[in-house]
Amino acid sequence: MIQLSAAGKRFGPKTLFEGLDWLIGSRDRIGLVGANGTGKSTLLKMLGGIESLDSGSITVMRGLTTGYLPQDGLTLSGRSVFAECMSVFSDLRDIEEEMEALTQRMAEIDPASAEYRQVAERFHSIESEFRARDGYSIEAQAGIVLNGLSFSKKDWRRRTEEFSGGWQMRIALAKLLLEKPDLLLLDEPTNHLDLEARNWLEQYLLSYPGAFVLISHDRYFLDVTVAKIAEIWNRQVHFYTGNYGKYLSQKAERREQLEAAWKNQQEKIHHLETFINRFRYQATKAKQVQSRIKELDRIERIEIPPEEKTIHFHFPQPKASGRVVAEFIGVAKSYPGVEVFRDVSFIVERGDRIALVGVNGAGKSTLIKLLAGIEPLTSGEYRLGHNVEPDYFAQDQYKELDPAARMLDDLSAIAQRSTQTELRNLLGCFLFSEDDVFKPIGVLSGGERNRYALARMLLSPSNFLLLDEPTNHLDLRAKDVLLNALQEYSGTVIFVSHDRYFIDKLATRVFEVGDGAVCVYPGNYEDYQWRKQAQAEPPPAFAVEEELAQAASPEPDGVKPKRLNPIRLRQLHEQCSSLEERISRAEAEIAESEASLAVFVSVEETLRLTQLVEARRAELESLMQEWESVSAQIQENSPA
Repeated sequence: MIQLSAAGKRFGPKTLFEGLDWLIGSRDRIGLVGANGTGKSTLLKMLGGIESLDSGSITVMRGLTTGYLPQDGLTLSGRSVFAECMSVFSDLRDIEEEMEALTQRMAEIDPASAEYRQVAERFHSIESEFRARDGYSIEAQAGIVLNGLSFSKKDWRRRTEEFSGGWQMRIALAKLLLEKPDLLLLDEPTNHLDLEARNWLEQYLLSYPGAFVLISHDRYFLDVTVAKIAEIWNRQVHFYTGNYGKYLSQKAERREQLEAAWKNQQEKIHHLETFINRFRYQATKAKQVQSRIKELDRIERIEIPPEEKTIHFHFPQPKASGRVVAEFIGVAKSYPGVEVFRDVSFIVERGDRIALVGVNGAGKSTLIKLLAGIEPLTSGEYRLGHNVEPDYFAQDQYKELDPAARMLDDLSAIAQRSTQTELRNLLGCFLFSEDDVFKPIGVLSGGERNRYALARMLLSPSNFLLLDEPTNHLDLRAKDVLLNALQEYSGTVIFVSHDRYFIDKLATRVFEVGDGAVCVYPGNYEDYQWRKQAQAEPPPAFAVEEELAQAASPEPDGVKPKRLNPIRLRQLHEQCSSLEERISRAEAEIAESEASLAVFVSVEETLRLTQLVEARRAELESLMQEWESVSAQIQENSPA
């Protein structure tokens, strides 16, 4: 559909990328990745015809339709949300109006007349087009998309100008999805979506009829939606087949192959140069020396691009708190005409990392503010444990900062034991590099100031962190730094995030907020979803029979053996089958690698295969242990 040939783009004196050859097909699902400032958004705009090339050419298929969603900045006004979404069907609405006029006309003229035949032919022609383009379901389509993006029915009738910037971007996204262009270009489409809306968008994109290229800093979203990765790195665009997880492994493999090839080439160059230097002045070797010089000149030198720096920053650990950090007892919270919570009770213990989930407006931010003591309770009791020091990070935390202070100076004042290099590395993790670190806080954008406020908090953390959307405005690298810091953190964390990967890696418990209640689930987001799905499924008939049989036949001394419920048992059987398949694959890979070791190719290849065999054997041992554990649980819960 779109072909770029030798494409290049500069930003001032800086080359973003050059020599780009790229063909985008009609069903491609592509994730565009790279560090901030490498040109991802610029490349997306070039595909949409918004930015021009500095070099090379772009060829676009005739009649191609594209739809572009920027990160932010779109504002809509003058219509209701539903009317705004229906505006994308203006041509179908015109056809519908013409169909109504033709129907009226046919009712007024003689069915036997020539005019009637002409009108009828016109009606059938446009009605066929209307039906082929799903014209009869456009209202339903708009409703499905608006529901999926978490707009309630009452929101449909509200004017678009009544909504905040994030919700305005949702409306713009809804319009694009309803338009269904041949090529969808989405720049951070999940920035303004809650988890439920993200999950819906993932499923929508999986069945999208056209192609799409998207930028996202959400690993899980990329893993689910894309089948190719285009990475801008070192002024080049590199392509990988598969989702984000496969891209990471392929990139590491490519790096290893490149380093091995570079090492072999260096050995060859060294051998040639040694020969030339040794025999350069011997007449009897002149011919061989000239031959080696020509061979050396013909070698196309392999370059290893500099590795992206991995920053390791160890944040100071807070003083220990008591075992019980916080406790809600029968808490209620309401505003005039709105009940947010009623009779909520729970305990937060030292070391908990609790994710708050729920639809937008369910009360997640309110709950964090109650825990931070910013909002008063309507009724009930809130107890803080011994030695607990809460620290609250708000979505608009930047308002608490001194606008006149320079970032590096401000950090130095609160982290006197850290060196300037460590502080600059930390700021680099949060996307502030080079001279940016000397900027006054007041000149930063809202997103930049929030990033800085988060880095500042982590330099001197309290023992009870309350974080409201800390992953907003962070790229993948900065999220990793934050995630690693919080995983090593010895205090207690309660956080709101819409990043599935972040929640899965960090959370030890999930609090579901909604309908005035807080439901507690052990484990991470994946565990939470499994339990929610299990609750939604009706119990099998045999489960009821089993419970009745156990009730009728109690064990000796009135003790019943603990048995897993049938849903969990089925999950264990599926896990066991999956493990057996992975064990078979690991054994086959070990056998294949050992066979390859029997044939010597090079020292480097032998070393690589040896390391691969060792890694696979370690993996096999781990899989076997897991299989034995799962098999034992199945055996214990199988009928005798």
